[in-house]
Amino acid sequence: MESPNITTDRLALLALKSHVTSDPKRFLATNWSTSTSVCNWIGVTCGSKNLRVTVLNLTGLGLVGTIPSHLGNLSFLSRLNIMNNSFQGLLPNHLANLHRLKFINLGNNKFGGEIPSWFGSFTRLQNLYLFGNNFTGLIPSSLCHLPKLESLNLGNNNLRGQIPVKIGKLSNLKTLHLGTNQLSGQIPGTIGDLLNLERLRFSENNLTGPVPSSIGNLTFLSYLDFSSNSLSGALPFQIGNLQNLEILSLGNNSFSGSIPPPIFNISTTLMIWLGFNQLSGQLPSTAGLGLPKLEGLYLELNELSGPIRTFISNASNLIFLQLTNNSFSGTVPDTFGNLKYLQRLDLGHNNLSSKPSSPVLSFLSSLTSCKSSEVLIFDDNPLINGELPLSVGNLSASLTLFYASHCNIKGKIPGEIGNLSKLLWLGLDHNDFTGTIPATLGRLRELQDVDLGSNKLEGSIPSELCHLERLAYLTLTDNKLFGPIPECLGDMVSLRNLFLGSNSFTSIPSTLTRLDGILFLELSSNSLNGSLPTDIGTWKSLTNLNLSDNRFSGAIPSSIADLMHLTHISLSGNMLQGSIPASFDDLISLEYLDLSRNNLTGMIPKSLEKLQNLKHFNVSFNRQQGEIPSRGLFGNYSSQSFIGNEDLCGPSRLQVPPCKTDPSKNANLLKYILPAIGSVKLVSVVVIILLRSRNTKTELPIQENLRPLPEWRRISYHDLAQATDGFSESNLLGVGSFGSVYKGTLSTG
Repeated sequence: MESPNITTDRLALLALKSHVTSDPKRFLATNWSTSTSVCNWIGVTCGSKNLRVTVLNLTGLGLVGTIPSHLGNLSFLSRLNIMNNSFQGLLPNHLANLHRLKFINLGNNKFGGEIPSWFGSFTRLQNLYLFGNNFTGLIPSSLCHLPKLESLNLGNNNLRGQIPVKIGKLSNLKTLHLGTNQLSGQIPGTIGDLLNLERLRFSENNLTGPVPSSIGNLTFLSYLDFSSNSLSGALPFQIGNLQNLEILSLGNNSFSGSIPPPIFNISTTLMIWLGFNQLSGQLPSTAGLGLPKLEGLYLELNELSGPIRTFISNASNLIFLQLTNNSFSGTVPDTFGNLKYLQRLDLGHNNLSSKPSSPVLSFLSSLTSCKSSEVLIFDDNPLINGELPLSVGNLSASLTLFYASHCNIKGKIPGEIGNLSKLLWLGLDHNDFTGTIPATLGRLRELQDVDLGSNKLEGSIPSELCHLERLAYLTLTDNKLFGPIPECLGDMVSLRNLFLGSNSFTSIPSTLTRLDGILFLELSSNSLNGSLPTDIGTWKSLTNLNLSDNRFSGAIPSSIADLMHLTHISLSGNMLQGSIPASFDDLISLEYLDLSRNNLTGMIPKSLEKLQNLKHFNVSFNRQQGEIPSRGLFGNYSSQSFIGNEDLCGPSRLQVPPCKTDPSKNANLLKYILPAIGSVKLVSVVVIILLRSRNTKTELPIQENLRPLPEWRRISYHDLAQATDGFSESNLLGVGSFGSVYKGTLSTG
């Protein structure tokens, strides 16, 4: 038999059940039954002495609904956890009656409105989690009066305003998470009063100003994340006092100045992210002896210079090293080979060099000891020169990405590179590689992206490349490759981007039109000849087509209009003939069309005026004829789009002659206007005769009222045509045996 007090709790929970509009797992529907004791309901715990509900835990049940005010009647409740559901709406004020609450977790729901100030009345509260909701407004200052509070998590909401200065009064606080909101202003110096703080996160806000030096007071701090704000100024040396720090995340701000050496002497540090700032100067030479646990060092996108210090190589547990986009100089240390656990090494976009005494890149040989490496990037270091060692094939079997572009690497691409069986991306472009493309690349069956462009590679494309069934991007642009494009490329159904421009290829295989998923096709500046493929319309997904500067002849196939996703077409610099297909007007996504330097004839189709996205249009140096279209975006094109077409006409701003009126049209118009004029004259003669034949009683008009002969206007054919709107049918009055009669208004009235 349930006591009257537990009945109150049962009614409160049944009210909650009635406010749940979706219970996908049917936990409440099947378990919260009036036929069983409340204390046996799922998610409900009762006290052993008073048999009142003390714990309500409905986390992760996928419930949808609102919180009823009745829940405030659970007067013995000490723990409330409804995290990871979809409760929404405002929190009812009646919840302020739950004074026994020590633990509240409403995280990852859809509650909105301002955070109620009555949370500040829960003097026993130790943990408050409101993260992942839609709370707005300011952080209520009443939260700063919770003497027992140990964890406060308000992250991932839409809170604004400043961090309360009184937050330093939460002397027992161990975790403070205000990240991913819209907070502004500076970090208050009172943050340094939270002497028991272990985890501090203000990331992804709009905070400004410096990090207060009082941060150095938080000696128990293990996690510090101020990343992705607008913080500025120098990094405080006092960070070095945080000898329990494991995670230091200050990236994506505007910090400047040098990195304080003490940061690299915290023996507990696991990860340092200072990337995406404006830090400058050199790394400290004496630092780093105490980084035995460091796993990630991220200094990318700063203005750091000088050599890469040896302390980095001494961080024996290092897994991720990101130094890209700085101005580091000196040689790439061979000691990187000591980093047995290294998975990602990114040295790209610096001024690093290789050992001048070695003809090969010796640091690559040292990296063969890093058996866990997955990513190796050292692109855009133009001072690196030399050859790839044969040992490149002994790099980690786990290597998925190898980028070494823009490094002045010479010699041949070693065939041993085909041993890197897990490779997904290979970038060796913009170097000085010579010789042929190694056929062993065909063994890299996982490969998705190959870029060997802008080298001095010779010979033909090895057919072994066609074994790369997952290859999506193939770039061989700007080499000395020749011969026909292999037919087997048409079997590479995963291919999306094919860049073969600036070589000496001679023909396009008909099989290439099988690539119905191709997006970019760039074959410009080769020696391709013959007609364009008539079934070009099978490239249904194509967005960019560049066949310029080849030797194509014949007509532009009308099926090109089937490529509805095309945004860029360049067929310039060929020997194409015939007219521009009027069906081009179906290419509604087209932004760039270059047909210049061909032998195209006929008129520019006026239907192209419909292409509202066509920002660039060029038909210069062809044999186009007739009037240049004037509507749509044609009003924006300059004379450079039409130069070199002697038979084009149009407005003077395009530096072409004005369009002449068609004489045959004039002749046709005269067939109608001259009889009409004759009819008018005949009527005039008849009227005069009738007037003269009247009896003498009829008074003749006074001579002085007649207009002198010179005042009668001579009306030209042009005036008549203009007055009648080109002898429009809408102005036609009638048709007689002498011709047609029109009405019109002269420009002078």
